[in-house]
Amino acid sequence: MLFTADHDDIRRSLQKFIAGEINPHVDEWEKADIFPAHELFKKMGSLGFLGLNKPVEFGGSGLDYSYALMMAEELGAINCGGVPMAIGVQTDMATPALARFGSDEVRREFLSPSIAGDYVACIGVSEPGAGSDVASIRTQARSDGDDYVINGGKMWITNGTQADWICLLANTGDGPVHRNKSLICVPMKAKGVNVARKLDKLGMRSSDTAQIFFDNVRVPKRNRIGEEGKGFTYQMIQFQEERLWGAAACLKAHEYIINETIEYTRNRKAFGKSILDNQVVHFKLAEMQTEVELLRALIYRAAEALVAGEDVTKLATMAKLKAGRLGRELTDACLQYWGGMGFTNETPVSRAYRDSRLTSIGGGADEVMLMVLCKMMGTLPGSKGSS
Repeated sequence: MLFTADHDDIRRSLQKFIAGEINPHVDEWEKADIFPAHELFKKMGSLGFLGLNKPVEFGGSGLDYSYALMMAEELGAINCGGVPMAIGVQTDMATPALARFGSDEVRREFLSPSIAGDYVACIGVSEPGAGSDVASIRTQARSDGDDYVINGGKMWITNGTQADWICLLANTGDGPVHRNKSLICVPMKAKGVNVARKLDKLGMRSSDTAQIFFDNVRVPKRNRIGEEGKGFTYQMIQFQEERLWGAAACLKAHEYIINETIEYTRNRKAFGKSILDNQVVHFKLAEMQTEVELLRALIYRAAEALVAGEDVTKLATMAKLKAGRLGRELTDACLQYWGGMGFTNETPVSRAYRDSRLTSIGGGADEVMLMVLCKMMGTLPGSKGSS
């Protein structure tokens, strides 16, 4: 069984925290297009929420991945997508490789304060010409004695305007594109780091997203995570947790919109009866609830495999693909049943419609997920086993 009484204890604490410290402020943060990351993360760090599956010696709880997955699912109860995503960057996107492969020195400097909530982290992979195509990044970290000198830029960086450090993927050599990259912890206050602008987004409004440039930024080589040239591999491993997190965070968010739509359509009248009484409506909502449960089963299976030490690339990719597709279908259908109110910004379904669209883009677009799966199935042109 994936979850135990210990999971339930942490789950209840997290539910209480979300209800008292996050949801009452979400509307305000959405209007402001930002939330106070340092203030919120410090509260979460003090309660142990930012390091559930991180090493004890660096301030974490030392629990297995199932606890991180449970947290991701509960964060779906936050009444927007931006804040959960920002938390997920801190816990499951910018820090897994650091926790697993980083030296003790670099973990003390960057991981410990991130777990405590003293530092806000961001992950720097995507670039304007290299989003889902990670191998094509152009940012360079040139060797200069005991330092790297970094030049380039990153785009769509969640937490970027508030972050204290960035887990940066950069080219550190001239070899093959899958073996010439390294992950480097770069302080955002370092000379030459320039947060160029905060992006104005369709959804995820409460999450700050930045474009960042690096102009001869000098950092010590000891800030590198693991071995030089292994960054692409480390990032692919890190993507497993990111994609599972992204899928799990959708579950309760989807259920919330289904339930809100049930209540709204039950009370909304048209042609002498409630909208919910139309078979096309209540049948569709039943289908959507079924799809959510199927997605949950896939995610739980992947989590169990990850805890057992198995490679879950296939299952995590499937979960990420399905979560994105389901989010688009579910929110579109529910918005339709809200009618004109669904097209206003004052309803939860319109926010969900905007926020959920990112799931099919961020962390690898749907098309990349399909390419990964086809390659594993041997059906991708040019891959082993394809015709």
